[in-house]
Amino acid sequence: MTKAPALLPEGLRDRLPQQAEAASRVTRALVDAMRAHGYGRVSPPLAEFRETLGGDDDRTTRDLLRFTDPVSQRTLALRPDITRQVGRIATSLLAGAPRPLRLCYAGQVVKLRASQLRPAREMLQVGAELIGSDSVAAAREIVSVAIDALEAAGIGPVTIDFTLPDVVDLLANGPLPVEVDIQQLRDELDAKDAGALTRLGAQAYLPLLRATGPFDQAMADLRAFDTSGALSARIDALEAIAAPVRDRVTLTLDPTERHGFAYQSWFGFQIFVPGQGDAVGRGGGYSIPVGELEEAAVGFSLYPDPLIDAGLGIEDDSDRRIFLPLGHDSALAASLRADDWQTVAALSDTDDARALGCGWRLGPEGPVEA
Repeated sequence: MTKAPALLPEGLRDRLPQQAEAASRVTRALVDAMRAHGYGRVSPPLAEFRETLGGDDDRTTRDLLRFTDPVSQRTLALRPDITRQVGRIATSLLAGAPRPLRLCYAGQVVKLRASQLRPAREMLQVGAELIGSDSVAAAREIVSVAIDALEAAGIGPVTIDFTLPDVVDLLANGPLPVEVDIQQLRDELDAKDAGALTRLGAQAYLPLLRATGPFDQAMADLRAFDTSGALSARIDALEAIAAPVRDRVTLTLDPTERHGFAYQSWFGFQIFVPGQGDAVGRGGGYSIPVGELEEAAVGFSLYPDPLIDAGLGIEDDSDRRIFLPLGHDSALAASLRADDWQTVAALSDTDDARALGCGWRLGPEGPVEA
């Protein structure tokens, strides 16, 4: 009887040596850049109690791959996102640490379902969180750190697309009240559906659809729309956040974008790379529950897997990979490894250096080209 080949669940995959090494290089470069700005790395577990990962929120719990813990008999879940775990660490184990608290992380996350733009259910997430402040200065730092990390990993050129997650609430509860459900209004603005806005009787919000695109023009359109001044503080804040990075990246604005920003507070941003349909990163301001209170924070998450699949971080190791024939000098081989060579020792006299990916072989006088 023929044994069927082993198959992985849909959305999960193996990384072969070249891609796995590339992922390691990219992760190291991203994390090192964050650590250079004072962000200490934390490493939360892959699985936690369902309540700490998703709580009672339907948007979050629908991403949870759940199972029963045979020890506690409680429901556990694989993490679909590391940000919430960092928040738990900050408000429990590091509750007494001085604020602002700077933390970074890197690890795999698993989602229950994939999306059309991102068919993988398991992915690498790397990010940083600044906890204890969501001020303009904190937001400016987190955007700059994200760009530094991307540059360190060789990711670029990038576009930073800013959004204002609470813009509808500010307007609907202020100068532009509406009779329809605010969530419905948010959805139609997010969908850029002018006809639907008209049918809802929300024509006053149509100019927001035009305040989208290249940053400077979109900001001018947003200022022209904001005759009441309800958005002036937000607009000034975005200008201040963008100022230090406008010569390093392409800047755009989409003030009503809500996809991926369900929990951000007053500002958010997405990171796009040419050739990638979906954003490779998202960030912004948010709040962490602390008992009956909340703690302000800003942060970002990067998802570099599609870029790694496209070749980011992949190097030809054959230039530092050396074949060791039978009977080689073990002390010399050890010295080569200490000098960052990769040594591949022959197990038989039929082993071939080139077939084993070695650009060099160890000769009597030292390395020679294979």
